[in-house]
Amino acid sequence: MIRKLPPLNALRAFEATARNGSLTRAALELSVTQGAVSRHVLQLEAWLGVPLCSRQRRGIETTEQGAALAAVLGTAFDQIEAQARRMRQKPMGNTLRIKLPPTYAIRWFVPRLARFHALNRHIDVQITTSHQTVDFDIEDIDVCIHAGSAPPAGAECRRLFGEVLLPVCSPGVFRKYPPIERPADLAGHVLLCSMHRPDDWPVWLDAAGIHDIDGNEGLKFENSALAYQAAVDELGIVMAQRAFVEDDLRTGRLVAPLALQVATSSAYYLAYPRSRQKAHVIEAFSEWIVQEAAAVDEIAR
Repeated sequence: MIRKLPPLNALRAFEATARNGSLTRAALELSVTQGAVSRHVLQLEAWLGVPLCSRQRRGIETTEQGAALAAVLGTAFDQIEAQARRMRQKPMGNTLRIKLPPTYAIRWFVPRLARFHALNRHIDVQITTSHQTVDFDIEDIDVCIHAGSAPPAGAECRRLFGEVLLPVCSPGVFRKYPPIERPADLAGHVLLCSMHRPDDWPVWLDAAGIHDIDGNEGLKFENSALAYQAAVDELGIVMAQRAFVEDDLRTGRLVAPLALQVATSSAYYLAYPRSRQKAHVIEAFSEWIVQEAAAVDEIAR
């Protein structure tokens, strides 16, 4: 089948113009003259038979059809760029690039990483953290940890462990504030929460039958790891995920003043591209982390 594509140079010029909002900036990016970019855009408009952008005093504004085409082109060029970068790089057969949520990385993964390294010293582990869902087609990522109510679509996934919520605090809190014997006593304490997890306190309080306490009126932090540290530093009581404070509970650095634990519908999943599931670094990592995670679910039960 013969592909009937628009002129490729014209597509490239239009995508750069739409993304930069300027013929001049597009020309600088492409190392051509502004007139050349303008001619390419006009050529593409003539080929398609529709206007793609209009010239404004301060730059270029795309039409509705132009914006739709620019979005498609941007995704396509991103994928081409990522694949070309992967092909140009030296072989990295022993490198494992992992993307993790920040709190998962700080509170659960990194403390266990030495055990994986001891078993697999030949594997070079590279770690990045983000709350954003991975896109294996664009990002140079081998495996990710996904948090949510369902595993990410289009990838090979293994469930690691679920979420169990419970309030925890430093035992030193009770030198400043009265003890907690029932959920209603939380009204006399400072409540800590993550801005990324605004539902945690409401979910637990609802399960406890408490409807007159707003768990999100206390101190708010950018992520849960900061909120947990604030609890260790005796700033208040945090709604924690059990898996991320288990070591602190065992050592007594944190305590759980109330027995109620609430399981949510969310879980943590290991995900990786189906095309790479037989890669030896992914097989080794998958086997190890599934074994580590099994102990978490056992404690939760």
